Amino acid sequence: MQSVAAATLLLATSALAAPPPGLDARVEAAMQAYGTPGFAVAIVEDGKVVHAKGYGVRKLGSPERVDADTIFPTGSTGKAVTTAAIAILVDEGKLGWDDKVIDHLPDFRMHDPWVTREMTVRDLLVHRSGLGLGAGDLLYVPRTSRSRADVVRALRHIAPATSFRSGYAYDNILYVVAGELVAAVSGQSWESFIRDRVFRAAGMDDSVSDEAERFANPNRAHPHARIDGRVRGLGTQVVLPEREGLGQVAAPAGGLSSSANDLARWLQVQLAQGALPGGEGKRLYSEASAREMWTPQVLTPVRAYPPPISDMTPQFSSYALGWSVQDYRGVKTVQHGGAVFGVLTMVVLVPDRKLGFSLQMSSEDYPVMRGVMNELLDHYLGFPKRDWVAAFGEWNDSRLAAGVAALDATTAGKRAQTRPSLALAQYAGRYADGWYGPIAISHDGQGGGRPGLRIDFLQSPNMAGTLEHHQYDTFIARWDDAAIEPAYVTFNLDAEGKVARITMKAVSPLADFSYDYQDLLFTPVRGD
Repeated sequence: MQSVAAATLLLATSALAAPPPGLDARVEAAMQAYGTPGFAVAIVEDGKVVHAKGYGVRKLGSPERVDADTIFPTGSTGKAVTTAAIAILVDEGKLGWDDKVIDHLPDFRMHDPWVTREMTVRDLLVHRSGLGLGAGDLLYVPRTSRSRADVVRALRHIAPATSFRSGYAYDNILYVVAGELVAAVSGQSWESFIRDRVFRAAGMDDSVSDEAERFANPNRAHPHARIDGRVRGLGTQVVLPEREGLGQVAAPAGGLSSSANDLARWLQVQLAQGALPGGEGKRLYSEASAREMWTPQVLTPVRAYPPPISDMTPQFSSYALGWSVQDYRGVKTVQHGGAVFGVLTMVVLVPDRKLGFSLQMSSEDYPVMRGVMNELLDHYLGFPKRDWVAAFGEWNDSRLAAGVAALDATTAGKRAQTRPSLALAQYAGRYADGWYGPIAISHDGQGGGRPGLRIDFLQSPNMAGTLEHHQYDTFIARWDDAAIEPAYVTFNLDAEGKVARITMKAVSPLADFSYDYQDLLFTPVRGD
């Protein structure tokens, strides 16, 4: 009887150790339901690549198909790659996880001198610095003319939101610092180190760390989004200008591009604790570094998901070094998502099952991405089959509807008959924020010669727009680039009736946290 039971268990396990039957049809049906242009899936089981395939087209309106070698921007999943670069340097004895950052980057400064002295390499990677959510992202979002060194110098002017190491708040800017650290310690640029010591060493031959190389590859996915509705996510799916994206400066935080075939290699390396595929004993990084990168460092808040996706609420959630470590329905996972404007990525590892998979999508259709992810997890972990795409669709519809309702409530409370306190020309001038830098408010003729105000973020190319009066001394920045989130711009006057400061906040309650307008405080530039 024991042998029969063992054989039955083996058969049951084997049935799950394969991609779901009908996976291709399922992915294509989900894409069709949401108008998703392109998608790619890679799956690794027990060290072997069992699936690597592309779906759909690289760009709406063009016939070229996505295949397993099509490269997609991978967003913040690249944080694990920057961390792996640091692991290589740790293995070589050139760096320690708990080295002080300032010992390797003498110009590094946080807002607080004590934090500057105490900040370690590990602290750069785990989102416990005391900075607020997305702090400083407008230094390079949506694009920038700054250098990476400029961003590091600006960091000292960003005030903390909490005390050092007291809690978790996701940031990108400290991964930009980590990129500078890799360059300083290795003597190579971050781009060349990632290309030579990570991608080429791992056999990820199509992956790139420099956006110029991405644009040079014709087999690349283009970004898409819905931006003509009341809130982002509603409206018509359109192609976004791919060269108007995040830019190279923030690449250590999320500027890599990879294909399904290359991410399959990355999954193999991860599941093998740093060993390279091929069984020749070569390693990308040590087993000790692999354990370090997956060890939880900071607890992250667990917030219950609402129905119909409540079953995926984790029992524990934490952040390690470039990875999130949490459970999915009681099973430990190591994972990270990536989102750059118009593209989503997920990399998911289930170490105890020797399973890993990646999903890449050239649009922002979140229900497709997370729905397919959960359906794959349910399949491999033996949970009952469920239509997670539909469940996430219902949740997302509610989220978007709530966003529209919040906008309606704001509009209903607007004092429509109010006027600005000053003549429009008196708002014009140059203003500066301590960490962002300068903006210009100009009084120009608009269409038809009608005078009006314009705003220009001077270190963010093409981030300029019209100021539309909202109420009192508050205007709405309607950017020339419709993909940029509109913002309230409020002029505060001093006792003499002159502009003393300008504050901002996103109009949409669903705006991406990287539009951290609320952290800006502009004051007049003397002499203007």
